[in-house]
This record gives sequence, structure tokens and C-alpha cells, in this order.
Amino acid sequence: MTNDGKLIILSAPSGAGKTSIAKGLLNSDLMLEFSISACSRERRTAEIDGKDYIFLSPDEFKNRKNSGDFLEWEEVYPDHYYGTLKSEVQRIWDNGHHVLFDVDVYGGRKIKQIYGDQVLGIFIQPPSIQELKKRLNSRSSDSPEKIAMRLNKAEEELGFSRYFDRVIINDNLGKAIEETLDVVKSFLNK
Repeated sequence: MTNDGKLIILSAPSGAGKTSIAKGLLNSDLMLEFSISACSRERRTAEIDGKDYIFLSPDEFKNRKNSGDFLEWEEVYPDHYYGTLKSEVQRIWDNGHHVLFDVDVYGGRKIKQIYGDQVLGIFIQPPSIQELKKRLNSRSSDSPEKIAMRLNKAEEELGFSRYFDRVIINDNLGKAIEETLDVVKSFLNK
């Protein structure tokens, strides 16, 4: 896969606001297109296959992984795989756009290692673990057990912020979107 397009990575613990910030970027005029991640978890009520995620069974995911179809992938929780299909990146470049990723910290690091200076890695940080817990509870989409699992993972992920080019604290969504837009515009205009 080759192209002159750039890649923008948004990474954050679950509930930190990266999906909302990604939507803000996609509504701009920056020629960004969202890379739809593949996953093997259950689909949430409002999610659409091929739009929000490419939903695969754990076996389908493993088969595609073994075939070398993924740029990066992780088993985030037991039998819950997430990854970026190489074909998804190529599809976006073929459209003449830059790629926008919403990936976990491990996927973000892998993409950065592969593409180097072609990538801008942005870590979205919640103002605190307490605020993150409040946001996850307000979603009403996860059980208390899943929320506890996400919070444990978030504490680990926060330590990865140093591997990203920029850290943006999302204590105010509008401000975080504007700050992210400014950083991305600057990177794309280099």
C-alpha cells in the first residue's frame, strides 16, 4: 500500500470522547475519511454494519488476521478483536482523502510505526478517571461489569499518551474539537 495521503489517529480510553471529536473532524473541509474498524464484539443497538464497524464473528476475524488482511489488530477483551483492514486504508486513499482512525492505543502505536511521519497521533485524554466513569455510566449501554473492565483498561491506556504526537484533554467537547481541528490542519498543511 502506497500513497501520499496522510493518516490521522485518534486514540483514547473508552468514553473519553474520541468518536465525538472524530465526527467534528469529519464535518470539516479537511478531506478526511473515516477508516471503519473491524471488530468481533456484539453490535450495539444503534450501530450499523459497514458504517460504524465491520462486524465479524471471532472466527471470521481470526481467519482474516491469519490471511494478513489487517494493518493492525488487538484482542482488546477475550474474543473481542478490533483491527484495521488494509483494504479500508487503500479504499480511502483511492478516494483521494486522508485517513482518519479511531483506534485503541496499541493500534495507534502500530500504525505510527508503519507509516512514521505520514501519521499524526492524537491522544484524547479525559479530565479524570472519575469523569470517565460518569461518562461511561451515562451511556447506559454497558453493564456495571463492562464499565469496571473499561475503567481498568483506561488506567493502563492513559500511560500510553506519551507515544502520541499530541495530547488533548477533553474537559469541554467543543473546545477539544476546535483544538484537534487546529492541530490536524497544521499537520495536513506541512
